[in-house]
Amino acid sequence: MENFIVSARKYRPQQFDTVVGQSHITDTLEHAIEENQLAQALLFCGPRGVGKTTCARILARKINEKDGSVSEDGFAYNIYELDAASNNSVDDIRELIDQVRFAPQVGQYKVYIIDEVHMLSSAAFNAFLKTLEEPPAHAIFILATTEKHKIIPTILSRCQIYDFKRITILDIQNHLRGIAEKENVKYEDDALYLIAQKADGALRDALSIFDRLSTFSQKNITLAKAAEVLNILDYDQYLKIVDFAKENKIPEILFAFNDIVKKGFDPHLFIAGLGNHFRDLMMAQNASTIDLIEVGEQTKVKFVEQGQKWSPQNLIDGIEICNHADINYKNSKNPRLTVEIALMQLSSLSAPGEIAKKKSS
Repeated sequence: MENFIVSARKYRPQQFDTVVGQSHITDTLEHAIEENQLAQALLFCGPRGVGKTTCARILARKINEKDGSVSEDGFAYNIYELDAASNNSVDDIRELIDQVRFAPQVGQYKVYIIDEVHMLSSAAFNAFLKTLEEPPAHAIFILATTEKHKIIPTILSRCQIYDFKRITILDIQNHLRGIAEKENVKYEDDALYLIAQKADGALRDALSIFDRLSTFSQKNITLAKAAEVLNILDYDQYLKIVDFAKENKIPEILFAFNDIVKKGFDPHLFIAGLGNHFRDLMMAQNASTIDLIEVGEQTKVKFVEQGQKWSPQNLIDGIEICNHADINYKNSKNPRLTVEIALMQLSSLSAPGEIAKKKSS
C-alpha cells in the first residue's frame, strides 16, 4: 500500500511565484534578495495556513542558492528550524545562540527559522534580544507567528515585519481547481467555492477539507456532498424554504424546518443563515450589488431568479423577522417556537389581503 501524502504537503510551493495570495510579500522578498537589502531579522505574522512557514523556507533556500550552499538535489545545508512551541525555554534559546556564533562551513549565511515564536517564555525572549539586535554577519533569523500581539515590543522593534493576509475565496477556489485537475478529481465549481468559504482564508484548511471530500465522494466532489461533509445547510435548502414562504405554504415550511432539525442542525444557526439568505436575495436584485453575494456562480444564478419573485420591501421585512428571531433565540424559554413563529411570519409576507405582523423591537 502506497503512503498517502496530504495535498498541503504534496503541493507545498517551492518557489515564490507559486505561493497563493501573498504577492505583496513574495515580490518584496525577491527584490530584497536581488538588491542585497534583506534584513537579518524578519517577522512573518498572520493567520494559520496562509504561507508563513512556506515563505520562510523558500526565502531560506533562495539565500542559500545565492551563496552556493545548496546541493545538486536541492538540499540546503545552512537552514535550521526550531519549533518554539516545544522548545520555548531559556536553555533552548541559549543553545541556539551558541550555534549562531559559528560561521557556516559552506556558503555565506546560516538561516534560522523559528516557528510559533510567540510561545517563547519571557526569559527566552530576553535572552534572545541581544543576538537579534546585533546578529553575526552570517546569521539571518526568520520568525513566524500567528499571534503578533504576544510578542514583546523590544523584539518587534528589532524585526522587519511582514503581515500575511487571509487568502481570498477566489484564490483558494482557483488553487483547488488546479489540484483537482492534477489529481483527476471531478468537481462542481460551487463545491470548491464552499470549501474555500469554509476555510476562512486558510489554504491549508481548504486543502485538508478537499482531501477529506475527495475520499468521501470517491473523487467526485459535488455541492451536496460538500455540504453533507462540512455539516452545513445546502443553499438549496434555503431556496426551498424561501419558495415555501413566498407561496404562503405554512405547513410545508414547518415540516421542512422539522426535517432540518432532525438532521442535527442548530435552529439558531438556521435562522441566522436564513436572514443572510434574504440579504443575499436583496443584493441579487441589483446588478451593481450582486458581487456582494459570497456564493458560487451557479448558485448566484438561482439567487437572482428567486430574488426577482420578491418585492424589495418584502425582503427587508424578511431580514428584520429573521434578525429579530436570531436576537431573541437565546433568551426564549422555547427557542424552537421562536424560529417557527418567524417562519410563519415569513410565509405571511406575501399573503393576499394580509399584512404580516412584525415584532416591535
